[in-house]
Formats: sequence, structure tokens, C-alpha cells
Amino acid sequence: MTQPALAASGGSSRRLLALGGIVGPVGFVAAWAAGAVLADHLSPVHDAISRLAAVGAHTRPLMTAGFVAFGLGVPMYAAALRQVVPGPAWLTATVTGLATLGVALAPLDHSSAVDSLHAALAVLGYVTLAATPLLAYRPLMSGGHRRLARLGAIAGAISGTSLLLSSVGDWSGLFQRVGLTASDVWIVASAVAILSGRLKPPNTSS
Repeated sequence: MTQPALAASGGSSRRLLALGGIVGPVGFVAAWAAGAVLADHLSPVHDAISRLAAVGAHTRPLMTAGFVAFGLGVPMYAAALRQVVPGPAWLTATVTGLATLGVALAPLDHSSAVDSLHAALAVLGYVTLAATPLLAYRPLMSGGHRRLARLGAIAGAISGTSLLLSSVGDWSGLFQRVGLTASDVWIVASAVAILSGRLKPPNTSS
């Protein structure tokens, strides 16, 4: 296979992987947004997203599907991100996806031990999600992708601040949703940049 053909093949597989960065976050946000409408006994302002997937909740299949979509899609996207953004951002993207799969497998209200595991996985997922756009900032700036880098800095700051605020006060559900969505928006934006060919491996034109 010629070098141009290899480059084209690599670009196609990278774009296919990048689709996970759209499908995963969109599926996750759609699930908790729909769940907020269907679960009228829960408040999107006061209750955590995970309550929608708790044992016995009628929204559990919907929210579990959202967790799984994110948990599978974002590691796919991370494989594409690794090719175009040097540094550890792809690692934190992978971890946040896998942690979210763990959250789906350890629903609330199963037992005290499972609840503790759920909480640990959720924190791990939150921290690595907020870290991903921040870790991509410097490589993106160095590569000339200043708009995406700045969006990532804003998204990471909003995520980190909101997720800290979600641990205190009565508006934990709202801050959690704001924090997660901020970094989700950046993941989608960077995935679109990969799909469009604007974000490519350094020093290549593929």
C-alpha cells in the first residue's frame, strides 16, 4: 500500500473513532435530560444524575444506556485524540469513559459497599473529565488550535469549579450537570474538529 493510501486509511479510522466523542456525550446528556422529564419525583437541581439509574428507578434502563454510551464512546474518541493531541489528555479521556462504565455497573441503592464503589468511580470520572480539556490546552496552543485550546480551558475551569460546588449545598444536581456538560461540549467540539480534518496528527497533512 502506498504512503498516501496508508495516510488516507489512518485518517478514516481516526475519524471513525472520533465519532465516539459525539455519540457518547450526546447520548449521556440526552439520557439525563429525558430522565429529568420522566422522573418527576427527582429534581435536576437537587438530585444527582446517578439517582436516575438507581436500583428500582423506572428511569434506570434509560440512564444506564446513557452511561454505557458515554463509557464506550469516549474511550473510542480517546484513541483518536491520542493521534492528534500530544500529551496525557487521551489517558484522562479513556479513564473517564471506563469510570462511567463502572458507574453503570455499580448502581446506587444496591448495597452500602456498591454505593461506596459507585461514589469512588463517579469522583474518578468527574476529575478525569474536567482534566481532559485542561491537559489538551498546551499541545493545542502549540499546534495553532488556539480557539479549541481556549474553549478547553474555559470548559475545564467550569467543570472543575462546578463539580467542587456539587459536593456542597442544596444545588448539587444542577452544578453536577453544568460541570459535566461543560467538558462534554469540549469533547464534542474536538471530535468535530477531528472529523472535519482541522485537527490532525502533528507534522502531517493526513
